[in-house]
Amino acid sequence: MVAMNQYARNGRLALCIPAYNAEKFLPRLLTSARQQHIPFDEIWLYNDCSTDGTAELAARLGARVVSGEKNIGCSGGKNRLLQETSCEWIHFHDADDDLKPDFTTLARKWIDKPDVPDVVLFNYESRRYEDEHLLMLREFDAQALRTDPARYSIRNQINPYCGLYRRESLLRVGGYDEDPAVLYNEDCRFHMHLAFSGLSFDAEPQFAVINLERQGSMSGANKEKCARARLAVLQKAAREASPNLHREIGLEAWLNARQLGAFKAWDAMNDAIDLAKEMGVASPEEEEKAWLRGFASMAPKLGFKWRAQFVAMRDGK
Repeated sequence: MVAMNQYARNGRLALCIPAYNAEKFLPRLLTSARQQHIPFDEIWLYNDCSTDGTAELAARLGARVVSGEKNIGCSGGKNRLLQETSCEWIHFHDADDDLKPDFTTLARKWIDKPDVPDVVLFNYESRRYEDEHLLMLREFDAQALRTDPARYSIRNQINPYCGLYRRESLLRVGGYDEDPAVLYNEDCRFHMHLAFSGLSFDAEPQFAVINLERQGSMSGANKEKCARARLAVLQKAAREASPNLHREIGLEAWLNARQLGAFKAWDAMNDAIDLAKEMGVASPEEEEKAWLRGFASMAPKLGFKWRAQFVAMRDGK
């Protein structure tokens, strides 16, 4: 009882899950939530007009369920849960991912610190959904996050299932951006916005989160949409970030142009190149092929289009 009172004083922790047709995946996640060494104080699920038994199953497994009247997407669902919970700390988690049993123990150690930052990122394992084969270990650079989170958030993908967030800070800066243009890259937009707004960041060195990659996932099945959304995120970053971050945005815009060219999305590719040059980065400095760097400095749109077409011919696409 003393321990629980101590946790209540230092801050309560909520698990918040946006979900659409997640009945197949929820048992695994909610079982791992129940198996935490220290329980979550609240478990919430936003049912985004599912047509399966998502809401009923989540309620049976102990979650508090909020159901919408129209589909608003994962960003809107997270914002709704941000309003619903009374906990001081929030962990968002995708319905088809998983948690290790010591996640809340590690989270509590951070919450109990007198100088806890607004955002703590947890290292995670990426595993194949079908057989749990380890695909990748993702480690965040704690020193870089503490020193310059804005620069780090521009150059690095930060996913929603690895964060611990101070609720008051999210409410103050506005939570998730619900603009449809950033959908499929909304998590990068979210973390850039938090960093641009002055929130403090750090990273937990242990691995306590499991990302399960599966065929047919939202991002895997919509790669061109992801690339277009990335462009929208970088365009917003260019308007919000301080000038000393323009080079990083420009470098990312060149990378984005290459992605868009691979999909023959020439209009968006041209916009990405224009953005890179507006940010003062005249050529793709991180391009490994010297000839393309030189060509891009003279005729970037033509050079990138030729490159994309050459790669497509080489790969038989």
